[in-house]
Amino acid sequence: MREIFEIRWHGRGGQGAKTASLLLADAAFSGGMYVQGFPEYGPERMGAPITAYNRISKNPVRVHSNIYEPDFVVVVDETLIESVDVTKGLKEDGAIIINSSKPASEFIPFLKGYKGRVFTCDARKISEETLGKNFPNTPMLGSVVKVSEVMEEKAFLKAMEESFKHKFASKPEVLKGNMDALIRSMNEVKE
Repeated sequence: MREIFEIRWHGRGGQGAKTASLLLADAAFSGGMYVQGFPEYGPERMGAPITAYNRISKNPVRVHSNIYEPDFVVVVDETLIESVDVTKGLKEDGAIIINSSKPASEFIPFLKGYKGRVFTCDARKISEETLGKNFPNTPMLGSVVKVSEVMEEKAFLKAMEESFKHKFASKPEVLKGNMDALIRSMNEVKE
C-alpha cells in the first residue's frame, strides 16, 4: 500500500466534487486512517470550475497544502479536460478517472502526454438510473475507491452506508439509490 494517497478532484460548482472528497475523507477516517479533505474555490457559483483534494494515510499527515503531484485525479465533468490541465503533476503510476460514456482511449489525445492509466465511468447514466437525477459525485466516489484501492471495498461500502443512513434517515429510497450507485460504479469503471 502507498504511504499516502493524494487525490485531486476536478468538477464544476453544484456537481458534488467537494462533497465527494469530504465523504471519502469521512469513510477513510472511520476506517482508522488519517485524512484531509478540502476544496479550493475560484468564483463560488454554479458551473464554475472547482478543485477538491484528499490526503489519506495510515500515518499522521503533517503536510497542509494543496496537492501538486496527485496519485489520482477524478474528473467529474469531462468538459473540463479542454479548459483545465487535469493531468498537471499527476504521477504516472497513478491514474485519472473521467466521468464519461466514452472509452478512455478517446481522451488520451487531450491529456497533454500523460502516460499513466486512464479510466472512465458513466456516472451520469448510473446516477440517473439509481437516483433519478444527474448526481455524478456518488458514482465517481465509488470509481476512485475501486481504481485507487485507497481502502478495502467492503469497509468503504459499510462506512458509506452508515453515513448515508444518518444523512438520509427520513428518505430510505435515497439511501438505497446512493448505495446502488456506489456499487455499480465500482463494477462499471473501465480502463
